[in-house]
Amino acid sequence: MNRITPALAALSLALLSTAALAQTPTLEAQADTALESDSFAWDFVEGITTEVGPRQAGTEDEARGRAWAVAWLKAKGFANVADEPFMMDTWVPGDIARARVTAPFAQDLAVLPLGDSAATPVGGIEAEVVFFRTVDELRAAPAGSLKGKIAYISHQMRPAQDGSHYGFAGPARWVGAGIAASKGAVATVIKSVGTDHHRNPHTGGTTFPEGVNPIPAGALSLPDAENLERMFARAGGRPITLKLEMNPRQVGQTQSGNVVGEIVGRNRSLPPVLLACHIDSWWNSPGAFDDGAGCAIIAAAALNAGKAGQPLRTIRVLMAGAEETGLWGSAAYSKAHISEPIAVGLESDFGADRIWRFDSNFRETNPALHKKIASAVARFGVSSGSDVAGGGADLNIVRDQKGALIDLQQDGTRYFDLHHTPDDTLDKIDIVQLRQNVAVWTQVVGILANEGMSIQTGTPIPSAPAIAGQ
Repeated sequence: MNRITPALAALSLALLSTAALAQTPTLEAQADTALESDSFAWDFVEGITTEVGPRQAGTEDEARGRAWAVAWLKAKGFANVADEPFMMDTWVPGDIARARVTAPFAQDLAVLPLGDSAATPVGGIEAEVVFFRTVDELRAAPAGSLKGKIAYISHQMRPAQDGSHYGFAGPARWVGAGIAASKGAVATVIKSVGTDHHRNPHTGGTTFPEGVNPIPAGALSLPDAENLERMFARAGGRPITLKLEMNPRQVGQTQSGNVVGEIVGRNRSLPPVLLACHIDSWWNSPGAFDDGAGCAIIAAAALNAGKAGQPLRTIRVLMAGAEETGLWGSAAYSKAHISEPIAVGLESDFGADRIWRFDSNFRETNPALHKKIASAVARFGVSSGSDVAGGGADLNIVRDQKGALIDLQQDGTRYFDLHHTPDDTLDKIDIVQLRQNVAVWTQVVGILANEGMSIQTGTPIPSAPAIAGQ
């Protein structure tokens, strides 16, 4: 029998530990490796767009997407993977979407319904169209002046790296139909809120004020909307009439859910780092940019950060359900987990093009950490911004807790060419830019997950701000 002395055993264990440490890459090295060769993000977005496709909120398609994501996370080694259900009011688009100018220049226009649009009567609505260049012009229209008419709302959206024109043009979709309905309109069509010039209408949600009955509301492709405006310019005072037919419907309460998973940290008493995206898409595309890529980026970042050694804090991914139709998942997650403190929240929901700027909401309260992160991502071509981060749409829980937030700003120059259109497909993703996202996220998440002090204040955790409402 061979006997190993205690001293020799201790030496062997020390050598094994040293070898294991030598094999564990530094966070910086792992982020650099992700920049060159990450495969996790592509595997996720390629898989979900190929095997699931469109994932309309509250439908069986979205449920299949959640099941696919749960299986993927488990296969990649995430812990505590779950699909947390919630109920929601569900709208579906139907299978009819037609628009035709009937006079004076008869021709078909490409149209899609907007979320929460009402249906037209069977056979459609035909009425005179009233042209509004902006939402403000529509607001100024006299009460009752649109009775029996169709409102058309335009805007002048332009591409921008920071996507800022979405806030400028978005009200045409968000509130236009409700304003028109309150003034008597029988339907609304808008110029799509987008920047491409394909005959692909951009869908998206619209809203109706309390007490205002929903009316049919559709989006025209940009080329068709511009054609309609040219018709007004040369009609010589003759009325433009439009026939619109759509059959969307409300189907009542259905189940959606939030997919969660974790890279478990060494100290479970420390609040986790929360990475968010949304798992649903509109029905008209497989949602590669919006937001399959975002879910791919956060999952890949969590895995890569974990490869640099078990983090101090847990890294939690939240793939929220039903974002597109009203932030249902974000609200449900906050309601269910509001008593569980979150250290910091980050979201990826702006495509897959390169990150160019880093912002936080603790630049003044924890300048050392802000500077550390800014310095660490500079090598990836990311500048340090001075804006106060607001977090993504699915980070309600962090805002409700008045917690720390980070925005990793992606280049949105071409995002609104694809947003909510049939063109939001896998081939639009540039894998080099996708990997740059993963590298930046890996670096940032790794720093945050190994920070022992309060992210927001840089002070010991017991002196961190209390959760709102407690």
